[in-house]
Amino acid sequence: MSSLTNSVIAVILGGGAGTRLYPLTAARSKPAVPIAGKYRLVDIPISNCMNSSINRMFVLTQFNSASLNKHIKNTYHFSAFSTGFVDILAAEQTPDNSGWFQGTADAVRQSLRHIHNLEYEYVLILSGDQLYQMDFTKMINEHKQKGADISIATIPVVAKEASEFGIMKTNEEKRITSFIEKPKNDVLNEWVSDTGKAMLNAGRVYLASMGIYVFNKNVLFDLLKDEYPSATDFGKEIIPNSIVKHNVVSYQYDGYWTDIGNIYSFFEANLALTYELPPFNLFDNTNTVYTRARMLPPAKISGTTLEKTLIAEGSIILASRLENSVVGIRARIGHGTTVVNSYIMGNDYYETLELMQENITKGIPKIGIGDRCYIKDAIIDKNCRIGNDIRINGGKHLENIDHPLYTVKDGIVVVKKGAILPDGFVI
Repeated sequence: MSSLTNSVIAVILGGGAGTRLYPLTAARSKPAVPIAGKYRLVDIPISNCMNSSINRMFVLTQFNSASLNKHIKNTYHFSAFSTGFVDILAAEQTPDNSGWFQGTADAVRQSLRHIHNLEYEYVLILSGDQLYQMDFTKMINEHKQKGADISIATIPVVAKEASEFGIMKTNEEKRITSFIEKPKNDVLNEWVSDTGKAMLNAGRVYLASMGIYVFNKNVLFDLLKDEYPSATDFGKEIIPNSIVKHNVVSYQYDGYWTDIGNIYSFFEANLALTYELPPFNLFDNTNTVYTRARMLPPAKISGTTLEKTLIAEGSIILASRLENSVVGIRARIGHGTTVVNSYIMGNDYYETLELMQENITKGIPKIGIGDRCYIKDAIIDKNCRIGNDIRINGGKHLENIDHPLYTVKDGIVVVKKGAILPDGFVI
């Protein structure tokens, strides 16, 4: 058994209201958004922890948490002889605090009373809305070797990305000496770091915070309760203030990592899974992505040309062509339909033949996508009913709008969860 099993507690931040991911977050929290056809975003940090022998985890959440609670309850069951758990800590009113979580640091502060009785030396703080595969064992071992109070996972980025992150400078021992939140272009020259030969050649010369932290237990408690009891955010307040008094070190990560902050990054991250060599590797024996084990039949495909497409279990595909697309669980796509550059999330249930017939008599399309449709540059959320002869043609020619049935952001059409598009509908 790894020593990390007993020495580390992981705290996964559920994020705020997720407005930039709207409408996918209209009825669910960010960590509960379906990704890659069969997973949820929260499965990524939980799987990274489990693959690193860290099996005691708390997920902090406050917005639209019902589906996230249900997913975690149905998914993560450890043996009766294991100390492992994944527990939800929702924002709650208490006699000494009547407010919601005010930020990342405040969320952890309000949760300390639930975790202080457990035995551990380190707290690993993670975001619930990032896509990456990381062995936390290496980060924590380096944290110990350097005698660090706080370690921050950093990733080298290019100049045009630097203004979106907290950027750090380090000395030769990788100790962080200065920090700036989202620097403007005119000061970037002062923040160039030696990120290694390969990264320098790629122009990735700025060390960006990934929002992944390792804290010594006593340091975290002192910072949140005694030193900065009113600080609400790690990135803006706790980390910059800690650099002066504490040994804060950088752990440089050079692998694939993306922050699923908005619709465009979410769309790109999903479609990247269809590449011949995807940057995020689902087909990796050592980095299993865990999720709910559903008892679904194999996908059934008939007469369809498939090009760089992922299809999840339980799907029934009769389409003409699927290209550069991800198709989720229980998806149904009718005859003569073409889907290009799209993410079809699938469905939570199968419609019975009787219910299908009943709906048809009422003029309601079957659940799924009908016949002779053309869908391009789109995200179809779960349980949508898309009729026959429907045309959804996303792209930069479309203006950003929010319609009762769909939203357009950055040229991507997002059909809202449970939306019903009648036959012949055009976007």
